[in-house]
Amino acid sequence: MKIGVSAFAWTSSFKQSHLCLLPAIREHGLDAFEIPMFDPAAVAAADLRRAFEAYDLACTVCAILPAGINPISPDASVRKKSLAHLVRCIETSAELGAHLIAGPLFAPIGYLPGRRRNGEEWMWAIETFQSLRGLLEANDMTLAIEPVNRSETFFLNTGAEASALCEAVDHPRIGVTVDTFHANIEEKNIAEAVRSLGKRLKHLHVSENDRGLLGSGHVDFPGIVAALRQIDYDGFLMIEGFGYSPNEPDSLGALWGDLHISPEDIAFLGADYLRRLLIKTPSRS
Repeated sequence: MKIGVSAFAWTSSFKQSHLCLLPAIREHGLDAFEIPMFDPAAVAAADLRRAFEAYDLACTVCAILPAGINPISPDASVRKKSLAHLVRCIETSAELGAHLIAGPLFAPIGYLPGRRRNGEEWMWAIETFQSLRGLLEANDMTLAIEPVNRSETFFLNTGAEASALCEAVDHPRIGVTVDTFHANIEEKNIAEAVRSLGKRLKHLHVSENDRGLLGSGHVDFPGIVAALRQIDYDGFLMIEGFGYSPNEPDSLGALWGDLHISPEDIAFLGADYLRRLLIKTPSRS
């Protein structure tokens, strides 16, 4: 397993000016950096790729659907527009040098019609992701669908629901991201949810129950790491927490973060915590 950190620790609007973060990330032994993607046209893919390669950092992408993009919209023209957006996200991720794009790609955050999902929406989601299979193959890309909690979506909340969608789409490059912040709300047992996904688990967002410093809350990370070992997970442990910095007005931590926990604490102390867990929980081999 490889440890990385999401740019969300610092900012939700990653710009070229943030490339100055990469040397310290590498110096602290992290293997990867995750870029938030709202608008693929706003990502300076070539410049970022050169920077990642210069510091020998893998890149992954977390795509969040912007306003007007909704693969399960009842409006066919919106669904068509949404498919084109996802195509651009995959192509831009490939230009970044990424091989994995994660996120709640089935609907925009906050799209809550006040009812359960229906069969038409389920089929529209399947059709959308099936339409991407050839593009994923051509770009050596994995798409990892992320269920999120009930205050953010009505469509997919648990790993089991995401796994059922992947089974219906039926392609090995389409799997599941588990985010332990959301899973802490929606799963009865996060470790068991991880085990049950098996090879469908493609990515892990490692988040404390309050998006704070790993190990400071009540998420059962030792049990989760043990479950990851049991299913021979060899993907990223991507730290996704929110630090506080007065110099980052676009940071999610500016609103929610502990004033005493910096983005660097989230990244570097979090990575140290995960390394200790990995040492304590050896692989089955």
